[in-house]
Amino acid sequence: MPTMDERLEQLRARRAALQAGGGEDKLDKLRAQGKQTARERIDALLDVGSFQETGLFAQHRATLFGMAGKEMAADGVVTGAGTVAGRLIHLASQDFSVAGGSAGEVHSMKVADTMQQSLKTGTPFVFINDSGGARVQEGIDSLSGYGKVFYANVMLSGVVPQVSLICGPCAGGAAYSPALTDFIIQTRKAQMFITGPSVIKQVTGENVTAEQLGGPDSHMVHSGVIHFIAGDDAEAALLCQKLLSFLPSNNLEDPPEFPTDGNVDPNPALNALVPIEGKQAYDVRDVIVNIVDTGDFLEVQAGYATNIVIGFARILGRTIGVIGNQPKVNAGVLDINASNKASRFIRFCNAFNIPLVTFVDVPGFLPGVQQEYGGIIRHGAKMLFAYSAATVPKVTIILRKAFGGAYLAMCGKDLGADRVFAWPTAEVAVMGAEGAAEIVFKREIDAAGDQAAKRREKIEEYREAFSTPYVAAGRRLVDDIIEPADTRRVIAQTLEYLHTKRELRPSKKHGLIPL
Repeated sequence: MPTMDERLEQLRARRAALQAGGGEDKLDKLRAQGKQTARERIDALLDVGSFQETGLFAQHRATLFGMAGKEMAADGVVTGAGTVAGRLIHLASQDFSVAGGSAGEVHSMKVADTMQQSLKTGTPFVFINDSGGARVQEGIDSLSGYGKVFYANVMLSGVVPQVSLICGPCAGGAAYSPALTDFIIQTRKAQMFITGPSVIKQVTGENVTAEQLGGPDSHMVHSGVIHFIAGDDAEAALLCQKLLSFLPSNNLEDPPEFPTDGNVDPNPALNALVPIEGKQAYDVRDVIVNIVDTGDFLEVQAGYATNIVIGFARILGRTIGVIGNQPKVNAGVLDINASNKASRFIRFCNAFNIPLVTFVDVPGFLPGVQQEYGGIIRHGAKMLFAYSAATVPKVTIILRKAFGGAYLAMCGKDLGADRVFAWPTAEVAVMGAEGAAEIVFKREIDAAGDQAAKRREKIEEYREAFSTPYVAAGRRLVDDIIEPADTRRVIAQTLEYLHTKRELRPSKKHGLIPL
């Protein structure tokens, strides 16, 4: 019978062999490609010494197609728990050095079981993807495993934050798990698509490279599937750490609070940031960084639907979700993509108790045949639904234009905004003064000898009568008109007063957002 020392030696040897994944030669090959190994990615993300692995000795049970007796270290995925900045998370990291990280039955069951632990403990789940796809040798068992992961994604949704890191290939059905998570970080070394270039060429005749089809730029700019681009695996880990710092561990907690000096002194720079002339562009991010703590703003989907800006920041140490029209892109109009981008973000913030601060400078919804054919009515309605359904504190700041239905869609008072503040530059109206004057004063303009002069006169008349914040304040649609320099103080005070907000809604299984 082996002695204890011999048993311990055997254990240590087995553990070392399994932790080496597919072997040092394959691990070195990954490093030569500028990628980290599955375990190096975990080490980069977690606090030193905090990782507790589960399932190291798990093995597949397939016997067909040469699988009988074939050992695959940890079945190609490293799973367990650890801490990020002292806060517990659960995670899975696919190991490309083991059968290309292919997902078989046990591989997927390990991932799904780790997600269940995340659900039980109320902690975020992070899935680091680097896989060639389904393990075809296991047939339908592999497909069933994917189904278990997808189901777990949905069970976790809205209960704990889910973050996907795409650090290598993520193809076929595997791409649907990241799509079901809250945030996706994709590296420059990764591609993600449902059908690859060769299949597309065969079926449709289209020629496209893997990078053009599923690279990070394609998904950031065109599809809107991902939320952040990282240069490499190390940057992906840093982005994930920063993102998690803004988020609560689960839907029953408030986001973590950070120390602050309590400074809410006026910022005179804000008084000169927004041009009075409505057609002059500016960058709404300049407004945001001049208001939030230390100018720290984590923009989400920065390259997609750039006519609207979303992201996380803090006011006096408390996390806020920020939404703002971007006047420097298409004058800040709302369109299909912007509506989808903002609506999803609003719903995430509401699910995780993150107050919403909305900066409004919107001339309307984008007109056009393609927008109408594409369903701008349905997609724009998502913003109306998302804001109306949100019960977290909602603070709206009208910077300049707030016209028509788009004004309502940006969380007007009637959509449940708890406080609406306006800058003196605000114009709140059913439509812009130029268009309204053409309708209201058409006869006078047509009958005038100098129609251009009469048009200018009537535009100013309409603007003075309706397009000022004082009219909206008089109708109680604006709670106060404030100096731009005081915006940080006003928001901070408002969020403090709304911190204990409770709002009851009709009992129902769920609302029916116009998807």
